[in-house]
Amino acid sequence: MKKTLIILWLVLLFSAVSALFWYNDWVYQLPTPVPKDYKQVKPGTTIALTNPLQAYHARPLFLHFFNPECPCSRFNMAHFKSLVKQYGKQVHFVIVVVSSKKFTAEAVKDKYDLDLPILFDQTALAKSCGVYSTPQAVLLDDRHRLVYRGNYNSSRYCADEKTSYAKIALTDFLQEQAHFSTVTNPLALKAYGCSLPGCVN
Repeated sequence: MKKTLIILWLVLLFSAVSALFWYNDWVYQLPTPVPKDYKQVKPGTTIALTNPLQAYHARPLFLHFFNPECPCSRFNMAHFKSLVKQYGKQVHFVIVVVSSKKFTAEAVKDKYDLDLPILFDQTALAKSCGVYSTPQAVLLDDRHRLVYRGNYNSSRYCADEKTSYAKIALTDFLQEQAHFSTVTNPLALKAYGCSLPGCVN
């Protein structure tokens, strides 16, 4: 009897943990609600950058909009770092932390083993790029014109190369296959992840 109760308790515990995992997985596969005041920014739009981003001219600029509180951002970090490793000599990478909590650059760099510039409190920059969730990728050319704004992948695990949208946009642009991104898949352009602070459904 005691053994049966223990087995039942373990089965229930395992089922509860599994249900919680799959529920969270399902929630983060839903699109992020679009804010009512959202204005889409089209490729080719010049993005007005403030210091220190104004200094980046010689190479394209890749902005990684990131929130340490967002599970999707944390899942995506390994994939983002792989892009930095692959394209870091051709592109300037900058992490843009948008969060309601206060973080320091040192804390973010130490936790995620990063050696990149980190900016904070850039809600205005996010809005000017058409970003309203994290994680999101923004690629600008050397004249600060929007090349690509969208998702890294169709899945938060970033395992499918065929839907590795940010990487496809980077590759196409650097190989001069297109002046602006040809990534038009709705899954790439529709935001998935965590709403930015201040966004209202």
